[in-house]
Amino acid sequence: MSWSPLDAHAAALVGALATYLWRGFGVAMGSRIDPGGRAFAWLSCVAFAVLAALIARLIVYPAGSLAALPTMGRVGAALLAAAIFLLLRRSVLLGCIAGSGAVAALAALA
Repeated sequence: MSWSPLDAHAAALVGALATYLWRGFGVAMGSRIDPGGRAFAWLSCVAFAVLAALIARLIVYPAGSLAALPTMGRVGAALLAAAIFLLLRRSVLLGCIAGSGAVAALAALA
């Protein structure tokens, strides 16, 4: 089966509509959720759980060039990211940057 340019544009349009539909729903519902409430705390826990599951998958079953790094190097990068996360006021962004930087340094040394 071959794809025409029209098919590619239709697929991109459907993907964009699906993405922006859920983003719009999130914006509409986000204004109704109390930041100090139980629903917000639950959503935060779910977001952290998804991030932790993705990181665990990358450590245990690496794909692509990440598979070339030693397992202990990947574990060390994750531990560094967790330490930075905990030390710097639970900043997910800084923890992810630290972990990514550690993996990049390992890749450069390998």
